Amino acid sequence: MVRVPPSYLDLNLNLTKTQEMQRDLVHDFARDVLRPASLELDKLDPEAVIAKDSIFWDVMKKGYQIGLHKILIPEIYGGGGFSPIEVHMLFEEVAWGSVDFWTAFGVVCFPAFLCSMVPTDYLVETFIVPFCEDTEASIMGCWAITEPDHGSDTLAPYTDQFCQKECAGSVRAKLDGDEWVINGTKAAWVSMGTVATQAAVYLTIEPEMGMAGGGICIVPLDLPGVTRGKPLDKLGLRALNQGEIYFDDVRVPKENMLVDQESYEALLDITLATANVCMGCAFTGVARAAFDEALAYCKERVQGGKKLIEHQNVQAKLFDMFKKVEACRALSRQVMDFNFCTNPPYTQYSIAAKVFCTQAAFEVASDAVQLHGGYGVSKESTIEKLFRDSRASMIEDGSNDFLGLVAAEAVIKQS
Repeated sequence: MVRVPPSYLDLNLNLTKTQEMQRDLVHDFARDVLRPASLELDKLDPEAVIAKDSIFWDVMKKGYQIGLHKILIPEIYGGGGFSPIEVHMLFEEVAWGSVDFWTAFGVVCFPAFLCSMVPTDYLVETFIVPFCEDTEASIMGCWAITEPDHGSDTLAPYTDQFCQKECAGSVRAKLDGDEWVINGTKAAWVSMGTVATQAAVYLTIEPEMGMAGGGICIVPLDLPGVTRGKPLDKLGLRALNQGEIYFDDVRVPKENMLVDQESYEALLDITLATANVCMGCAFTGVARAAFDEALAYCKERVQGGKKLIEHQNVQAKLFDMFKKVEACRALSRQVMDFNFCTNPPYTQYSIAAKVFCTQAAFEVASDAVQLHGGYGVSKESTIEKLFRDSRASMIEDGSNDFLGLVAAEAVIKQS
């Protein structure tokens, strides 16, 4: 297909030539590398996606070589050093090409990203600098928070239920001398969990405090006592491997615990605010991809003796889709610009961006399927994959229904 240029104007940006070059570089990579690879991997069995001869590994290496893995890391440690608006711009382009790979590049940096918030010489030298210097995708992180008995409820800091002992997490850590001993299971939804070399593990230290009695520990996944499940077979984001991680008396140096129960809730809140607005940004890219596919198809497909684009009801639907894409971009861009520079963040705005943009992406993708007709439900069409990916987004990183309640509580408390 002929290259579809970015379907938007930067209404409130005056991009420099450098920024335009960065955007175009990532857009071309997303179009030429990420999109084709994700479509190929989408058709495979989950274990084949991460097989040694899979294209997955080559794509990850290429992404590392252009720095996609370190966009969120501060420049002082060798990261991208991008402004919030630049992060949004680049993330949108990556997700436009493949939201599965966007998620992969987003989570591999989680341990280093969290370490950069509470830096010590040990953490910087052990987890941040080597990650930023990696060009072979040999260091991959993951975010291990969901458990078999705990899903979205792990993402409710500063709510009443978060402090109830009945809600305490099941992955537990106990201090034994100079080491933490970790036991328990993280659920099959750990993105990159089947291939990551290290994990940012959100765990429970003081169960009497409920979820609030947690901590965040960086755990190398080659330690004795760590095992993993098979990659999950799922509806969407199939190029992204996800799977369980089991901890059986895993011993980790005391210095690897970034925060304990004294400050866990605060850092979790920052995590939630960051992850949710990034989801809003990414699914702006997915909504835009679905709109682009629909627009291009309607310009070619003939029905009723003329091209679809010439029918007024099609034009009306395309305009409705266009409105939603632009609304997604405006909201997620504004929230990212604000919350990335605000401490503590206003997490309800990040949740609003996530919920609104994922819902809108699903609606735009659904309309795009409808405009494609029978071809839209064919496994040969790009839009069929975008539809499945967008549906998964309303559960990913917290279900929209539950997150809305968390945000509502924050809105009420701060009003």
